[in-house]
Amino acid sequence: MAIDLQLALIGYGLAGRVFHAPLIQHTPGLALHSVVSSRRDELRRHFTDVHVRAHPSDVFDDPAVDAVVIATPNDQHAPLAIAALRAGKHVLVDKPFALDVAQAEAVLRAAEETERCVTVFQNRRFDADFLTLKAVLESGQLGDIAECHSHFDRFRPQVRDRWRERDLPGGGLWYDLGPHLLDQVVQLFGWPQAITADLDCQRGEGSTDYLHAVLHYPRMRAIVHAGSLVSTPAPRFTVHGSAGSWIKHGLDVQEAQLAAGTAPGAPGWGLDPHHGERRWVEGEGHLQHMTVDNLPGDYRRIYAAFAAAIRGDAAAEVTPAQALMLMQLLDAGRRSAAEGRTVRLEPVR
Repeated sequence: MAIDLQLALIGYGLAGRVFHAPLIQHTPGLALHSVVSSRRDELRRHFTDVHVRAHPSDVFDDPAVDAVVIATPNDQHAPLAIAALRAGKHVLVDKPFALDVAQAEAVLRAAEETERCVTVFQNRRFDADFLTLKAVLESGQLGDIAECHSHFDRFRPQVRDRWRERDLPGGGLWYDLGPHLLDQVVQLFGWPQAITADLDCQRGEGSTDYLHAVLHYPRMRAIVHAGSLVSTPAPRFTVHGSAGSWIKHGLDVQEAQLAAGTAPGAPGWGLDPHHGERRWVEGEGHLQHMTVDNLPGDYRRIYAAFAAAIRGDAAAEVTPAQALMLMQLLDAGRRSAAEGRTVRLEPVR
């Protein structure tokens, strides 16, 4: 029987506390060995069998640690990832992978030079509704796709005192929700020809709190959108094709389950009750519709793939090429918004 891989978590804010720590602890084959955080007293209350460290170097220098998970503010992702790789550790970085393409390339060079695995926590590849949409598209039930709208709206009129909402490098929705929304589109439809993005600060202070981007494909457009002043959200997904449409309301439940303290894998885990609906027209304009039950979601799958990559059994869920492509798309979107124009994208080789 294989010995559990020992993971060290750097950062115990929202991402580390709500997402990474419980997912590591409930993914077979993994163990949470250490947490690097200044919240020593809080960690002592939560864990009895986890080492609490003060500095990242404490886990980089620990031979018992196999891999490092980086859940820090975004501007620390690339420097910490490079340091961990050079210390001989495998690395999983919370999204975004880095702040720009140059940083991402530096991380990937370090991984290649040290022959270690590096990947990105694109957990929303395992949202229930996204997995269901993939299956619907693969079935061909919607025909040739013309439009895909992906919304992730919130109502947060007050700017909160946290780094994600400050006007700092790596702050704002483009780096927070942008990586999820863009990655899902690329997974569904491949690399776009161009991107047109609009980014704004609608609350008047803090960082970017509004994003709207159009990804251009031949005869198809994918629109991703996120706002912070939306009290009545649009559907999470709306997809239109030559043979019909699929519409899904409500967010995947796993984030809410984690925030409520539900253990990953517990009964009801990842079961989204907000099922989508397929609509189509038959005969002389007769609208038909049917419910499409969601497939189960499970964020643990990205950690299971990371474990398999460390052991040399399979590739990580997010490959180095995919990590770099997403950074290229994020950079192009920022350039589009800053210059007020559509940015053409080089074909992926």
